[in-house]
Amino acid sequence: MSAPADDAVLAELRRQVRYLVAELAGPVRRVRVRSGQTTLEVEWHGTGQPVPAPRTEPAVAPTEEPPDGSSTAVTPAAGQAVAAVVVRAPVVGTFYRCPEPGAAPFVAVGDLVRAGQVVGIVEAMKLMNEVVTDTAGRVVELVAADGQPVEYDQPLVAVAPA
Repeated sequence: MSAPADDAVLAELRRQVRYLVAELAGPVRRVRVRSGQTTLEVEWHGTGQPVPAPRTEPAVAPTEEPPDGSSTAVTPAAGQAVAAVVVRAPVVGTFYRCPEPGAAPFVAVGDLVRAGQVVGIVEAMKLMNEVVTDTAGRVVELVAADGQPVEYDQPLVAVAPA
């Protein structure tokens, strides 16, 4: 790309960032702009109040439904592992296990993770949103497949707390 074209792209990115910042409900936490293959990431908190941790829920073992159609929850038997914490999609988009095509995945089943570690990304409107675990432990399941479209709050990765 020529310098005038680069300037036009950067000017448009700046305009878009200003628009996003003005429209967001809370303070911006981070803005990242990249020119080569154009990337724009904006991370923010929803309000000026402390941000709660993402919703997590224990993974439950599959159950067989009773013949009468009612459902029952299965409690782990003594000696079984503690239920896993589910890391959920922060936005609607496409889930990716790798930072870029051909790169090693962020995590694999059996990997140890620390709280705050990136376990995947969800692409939404050409923005890459990091998926971060708030739980330290071991990855026990990759619920979403690489390249799979995901909904907001959809389970992506299960982590057994350490």
